[in-house]
Amino acid sequence: MIKDDLTGLIAQAIKKAQRKGDMPKFDVHEITLEHPRQAEHGDYATPVCLQMARLARMAPMEIARQVVKRLPQLEAIGQVKIAHPGYINITLSQQWLTQQVEDILATGETWGNIGLGQGHKVQVEYGSANPTGPLHIGFARNVVLGDGIANVLAAAGYDVQREYYVNDAGTQMNLFGETVYARYAQALGRDEPLPEGGYPGSYIEDWAREIAAEEGDKYLHMPREEAVPILRDLGLAKALACIREDVESLGIYYDGWFSERTLYDEGYFDRIMTILRQGGYLFTREGAVWFAATRLGADKDEVIIRSNGEPGYFASDIAYHYHKFVVRGFDWVIDVWGADHQGHVPRMKAMMQALGLDPERLTLLIYQLVTLKRGGEVVRLSKRKGEIVTLREIVDEVGPDAVRFFLLSRSADSQMDFDLDLAKEQSERNPVYYVQYAHARIASILRYAAEQGITSEGGDVSLLTHPSELALIRQMLLLPEVIEQAALNLAPHHLTYYAQDLAAAFHVFYRDCRVVSSDPADAEISRARLKLAHAVKIVLARTLHLMGMTAPESM
Repeated sequence: MIKDDLTGLIAQAIKKAQRKGDMPKFDVHEITLEHPRQAEHGDYATPVCLQMARLARMAPMEIARQVVKRLPQLEAIGQVKIAHPGYINITLSQQWLTQQVEDILATGETWGNIGLGQGHKVQVEYGSANPTGPLHIGFARNVVLGDGIANVLAAAGYDVQREYYVNDAGTQMNLFGETVYARYAQALGRDEPLPEGGYPGSYIEDWAREIAAEEGDKYLHMPREEAVPILRDLGLAKALACIREDVESLGIYYDGWFSERTLYDEGYFDRIMTILRQGGYLFTREGAVWFAATRLGADKDEVIIRSNGEPGYFASDIAYHYHKFVVRGFDWVIDVWGADHQGHVPRMKAMMQALGLDPERLTLLIYQLVTLKRGGEVVRLSKRKGEIVTLREIVDEVGPDAVRFFLLSRSADSQMDFDLDLAKEQSERNPVYYVQYAHARIASILRYAAEQGITSEGGDVSLLTHPSELALIRQMLLLPEVIEQAALNLAPHHLTYYAQDLAAAFHVFYRDCRVVSSDPADAEISRARLKLAHAVKIVLARTLHLMGMTAPESM
């Protein structure tokens, strides 16, 4: 990135001034570059001279003068100015800027990728709803956020694995099995009550009828304790097929679906119990086995094995993360969890320490809930009562692109409203329509040029001197920085703002600069502007794809 190149040049200039004795020697730990709010202040500004003033015992303006006069020459730098009280402002050269259009065209769909991750192996685990029914809109934010994070990390140079954790063991799955059994029996005419606390959703009735049609009544002729686990697994298969269809309707595809039962069947639970026992992190109280999380900084201890002898949720969490880090060797793991899991963060960090792992290698990304609105009214959700608005219903109503954009449009720690009416509106008020229309408009321009026999071949990008053209190029060049920011902060919502800014810059360019002209006198500038339009199409499509959206050729 040009930002990194400039940072390196400033560091070189500081060291050179120190070697020459014009500044005392000290370590400069970080050089920050910012984008000035006012265009006349340049493309980048650094406050490093202000930050060094105390260490150098010099006035910031004098430090800036010493640094600027030793800045190495770089084609990209057009102008360097010192601004009170000690900022260094850098303006990129016009010649270098226009040449970046050629660079984007040559790089193509991978333009914007950076090497931040250096191939480190990272897992992003997201979704992971209990497989007892279709996904609702609340979990939609989970999968969209997780997939967006995975996309930007991959673009930032990480080796990314996407995983869905299937909670197919424990109390809730047993209750799910009892519910499927009851609905199966009812489908075959037996008066079988639902279990207390069971799942009343009509989707389980549908699955049970399908099972009855496929399998007949044979499970009613075997002992109940044998039939329930079988029907639980048959119901689980249908639930997972439904969830797969739900996420794939959003264009989300996982690298792995990890079964919780694997942890017990293949001995990983026993292995972590041995590690914790040998480390002195287990104790017994009131007939249950506890993890001494408070010894490792958590605010309370946690149950590992309940008094009835059944492992608790946290037992699976420990074994699962042992499998992630020790067995599969991920360098970094990111779990995307809902706000109701906020209190679990300290115990997860304690668990990492108990396993002898660096807690910093585990990131627990907590997101806030979604409020769904239609006609200004809140749409209520209640999965336990069987009254849910499913993800599929929302996708069918507003489309997958709108779902992904809107659910990415706020930072994870912000609560958000999802306005269904706005998501369907075909106007500039709808950011999805606004951004995708820009891409479709570019495609239309390129098609029209081709119909007129006008191509970009031989186009001279140095002719792109109009302020709107240069502003558009500057906007395109921000994508690598946006990817870096989104990857460092696990914040893919920055892509939604960038997409809107890029679309706005294109619309201004389109207003101010005629791209295709039949006048022979405009042939050269038309070819150059077609190159620019093609480059913008690449960058805008890249941004849309990072958000998991389509880049339409027409609208």
